[in-house]
Amino acid sequence: MGFKYLVIAILLIVAELVFLRLAKRYHIVEPCTPRSSHQQDMLTGGGVIFPLAIGLYALFFGLQYSWFMLGLLLVCIVSFGDDVHPLSGGLRLVVQFVATVLMFGSIVMGFDWLMSMPWYGLLALGVVALIVFVGAMDVINFMDGINGITAAYAMAVLVPLWLVNRRLGFVDASFLGIAIIGVLVFSCFNFRPKGKAKCFAGDVGSIGIAFIMLFALGLLMARTGDVTWMVFLLVYGVDGCCTIVHRMMLRENLGQAHRKHAYQLMANELGMSHVAVSLIYMGLQLAVSLGMVYLVPPCALWHWLYLVAVTLVLVVAYVLFMRKYYHLHEEYLERVKSGIGGRN
Repeated sequence: MGFKYLVIAILLIVAELVFLRLAKRYHIVEPCTPRSSHQQDMLTGGGVIFPLAIGLYALFFGLQYSWFMLGLLLVCIVSFGDDVHPLSGGLRLVVQFVATVLMFGSIVMGFDWLMSMPWYGLLALGVVALIVFVGAMDVINFMDGINGITAAYAMAVLVPLWLVNRRLGFVDASFLGIAIIGVLVFSCFNFRPKGKAKCFAGDVGSIGIAFIMLFALGLLMARTGDVTWMVFLLVYGVDGCCTIVHRMMLRENLGQAHRKHAYQLMANELGMSHVAVSLIYMGLQLAVSLGMVYLVPPCALWHWLYLVAVTLVLVVAYVLFMRKYYHLHEEYLERVKSGIGGRN
């Protein structure tokens, strides 16, 4: 087993190096704009090794999650296409829904209680789950804005999943192990101070790793019948949802690029290191997740109480942070509007 992991890690490193050369040759870049957190055009799409890692898992360990893998392939092809040349939001959203339905095929077929549900009950459950999963996928994509944050947060989700899997066995351990290897390899090229990253994950990376994490979470929730395991995505969820509400209050176009997330204010207006901000988000999510795993009794009532309590704490922290520092972002917007000092 260890030898296979080593071979996969080496293959992923080689694949990333080859991709970087191709990306440079064909100018696959994320351009620098006044709303970016980077200060020069950067190679993007390096997160292609996340779906590639799952492809190597299939090669070495078998196609036991075939519908999920088909969905991952579909959503990553379209996401990579968007990295190379922007595609319409409608097309990307339709593909995300279709890919998530395919993912659900692998989840449902793995559990008898889901297979035995009446068709109307399964349909209702599927519609709700579809909306939640696609929404979560897009929130994870929106949060990919500074060096290291996608890799750091993915580790904060995958490691607790691996710990829970040791007890509950809801997914093949090698699946999580290889996903973690893929994240670690990508970190070598991205988890660096601002201006020193070799590449960005791109939509193919953020959407790809989101799809992988959501699949594992879906298996865990199906195994336990407990949706509160979504607490493993709570830090991103609170930041993403609160930012959307904030922008709605400001009557902004939600489809327009922005940098109003709390992590963006930390990295831009407060001038914090990208690595430091990424580690803060990683640490917060690990604390929340490990609290769920080790401190909360394995009871639905306690899980819900924990989820609600931590959500309230994070929402209050978000509001207090914005009340104290959001004026700095307003000052930045005024500078951009007047054409003075458009970048920090």
